[in-house]
Order: sequence, then structure tokens, then C-alpha cells
Amino acid sequence: MSLDQYLPVLLFILVGIAVGVLPQVMGYAIAKGAGFVKPDAAKNSPYECGFEAFEDARMKFDVRYYLVAILFILFDLEIAFLFPWAVALKEIGPVGFWSMMVFLGILVVGFVYEWKKGALDWE
Repeated sequence: MSLDQYLPVLLFILVGIAVGVLPQVMGYAIAKGAGFVKPDAAKNSPYECGFEAFEDARMKFDVRYYLVAILFILFDLEIAFLFPWAVALKEIGPVGFWSMMVFLGILVVGFVYEWKKGALDWE
């Protein structure tokens, strides 16, 4: 067994580490040389868009925001199943076609249910 086969893998790992570490080291060295590393009261103060923060950063969000986000992810994952299905449609035949129609039917029923319950309404 020769270690020559692993040279490209080793080079790939080394280049990946260099790409991740080198910019950070260079940024720190340039900032230190230009005097940007010295913290003062203005640099350590919190700000938001140029003015002082007026609310707590841990404020509560409306639960509808999370509900809409979860529904978006759920129905967006439908596309992740549709692409491989569309590519392999000729090979899987009618059984694959109708199984996807059942899957899409279940998703449509869930979408209509959420729509009727008002989960997609933003008031």
C-alpha cells in the first residue's frame, strides 16, 4: 500500500485549513498593526443602526412567526423530493408516478387544512 494515493487528500486538507485560518491571522495582524485592536468605551458599547438600543434583545416573537417558518420548511421540503422523482420518472414507471401523486395529495390535504385553520393568515 502506497501513501502516494493520500497526497491529494492531505493537500486538500491543508489547503482547507489554510483558507480557514490564514484570513483570520492576517486580519488580526493588520488590525493590530493599524491600532484597531485597542478597545475603548465607544467600541465596547452596544448599538443598533447607529443609535443606542431601545429594547431588550431577548424580546418575545409572535408564535405565528414560528408557525409560518415551520410550514415554509415543511412545504419547501416537498421540492427536495420532487427533483429526484422528476429525474428518475422514466425509470420508476407508473408505480413511482402514482406513489408521488399520493404523496402530493397528502401534502395538498395538509396545506388546505392549514389554510382553513388560518395558520397562513398574518393579522
